[in-house]
Amino acid sequence: MNYGDRITLEPGKRSGKPCIRGMRITVYDVLSYLASGMTYPEILDDFPYLTQEDILACLSYQERGV
Repeated sequence: MNYGDRITLEPGKRSGKPCIRGMRITVYDVLSYLASGMTYPEILDDFPYLTQEDILACLSYQERGV
């Protein structure tokens, strides 16, 4: 997956951490939810502005070690 259109870096937002589509939720936030045992549907229910593609972009971003 090409995460370039979903993962954004803005120096003034969340201390420059990679965020999803310019929002204030970071890749680390989503990965933390997954690591704690939340499922995709649970994350999407809690954060209706996220999509499954956003979650997959976070995983792809993390997998590449960026």
